[in-house]
Amino acid sequence: MSVKPKLIYLVTEDWYFWSHRLPMARAARDAGFDVSVAARIDRHGDRIAAEGFRVLPLSWQRRSVNPLSALSDVVEIAALYRREAPDIVHHVAVKPVVLGGLAAWQAGVPAVVNALAGLGTMFLGTGGAKARLAGQLAKPVLGCMLRRPNSVTILQNEDDRRTLLEQRLITPDKTCIIRGSGIDTAHHTVLPEPPEPPVTIGCAARLLANKGMDRLVEAHGRLLDKGLDVRLILAGQPDPANPTSFPQPVLDGWAARPNVELTGHLDDIRALWRRCHVAVLPTLGGEGLPKSLLEAAACGRAIVATNVPGCREVARAGENALLVPPGDVAALTDALEVLVRDAALRRQFGAASRRLVESDMAADRVGAKTVELYRRLLASARTGTAAPVAEAS
Repeated sequence: MSVKPKLIYLVTEDWYFWSHRLPMARAARDAGFDVSVAARIDRHGDRIAAEGFRVLPLSWQRRSVNPLSALSDVVEIAALYRREAPDIVHHVAVKPVVLGGLAAWQAGVPAVVNALAGLGTMFLGTGGAKARLAGQLAKPVLGCMLRRPNSVTILQNEDDRRTLLEQRLITPDKTCIIRGSGIDTAHHTVLPEPPEPPVTIGCAARLLANKGMDRLVEAHGRLLDKGLDVRLILAGQPDPANPTSFPQPVLDGWAARPNVELTGHLDDIRALWRRCHVAVLPTLGGEGLPKSLLEAAACGRAIVATNVPGCREVARAGENALLVPPGDVAALTDALEVLVRDAALRRQFGAASRRLVESDMAADRVGAKTVELYRRLLASARTGTAAPVAEAS
């Protein structure tokens, strides 16, 4: 009886794994991998274990930029890797890639997958002076980890690959594009539009300045000033660990505005899209391939989004979406007004959204590509040859 290859996912928080990496982990499990999840465990540990994955708790904090804490994290992860002896590790996001990469190097892990789901504040230059300084210090180490022998970096869009190549942090032979984390198209089915009026605009995102939430609230107010019967629903929570998170008094002010509703986190995002006619994401950038737009597209919704890397992958201008410059409230207002007034265009865009998601963004296709990549890396580790990655792009 053959021994299952051991795979560890390294993420900062258990909720992030559950929200963004579950489909590919299921695919790996079903393909015969022994899957474990290393993360700070809060409220999702039992759910993860119920999937048949072993849970490996870590003590790190997602937003800590303290160098001594980072060193302690590397020591802790390296000890875990030595104890577990994985055949392959899958590091998700910048912090796990950098600290997990150092730990994997120390522990002699044979194969490493690095996944960057957007380039985030390190490349946007937002998040405060301390975060920017930490990002600049981390970039050289990030480049070393991305160029590590027998490793591959998964990116979600070509814009991010181009940026990393231009900054010489990666080499073309060690990268591949896998679009998103996979959306379950059987679970997220096409939903009929609700009755109107009002026309309802929905946004599923953390309540951050980086996500452009304040601009969206302002644009909604301008639509009301034009005499349009429009409701805005914001589904998401603030993120106190993020320096761009809005304080509670600001959120209370939004909730007090006419026709604005803040739902908080929704366990089933279909509850949002059942109530909405239009999906919007006014992010300022740093996205990989936004899950919120994938879910909205799978449910057959027309999209308004900013013209930034990541968004362009699932929000195609003139096909299923209207794109606007990031931070431009007037353009955002105008684009929303077009879809609020034109039900036929919403239906046309919504049908195109569904077709787009059913291509290479569906969970089964993302899972198959990821498992294929794991197998090539394992084969490379066994033979000592360079792992080809172009086939996975």
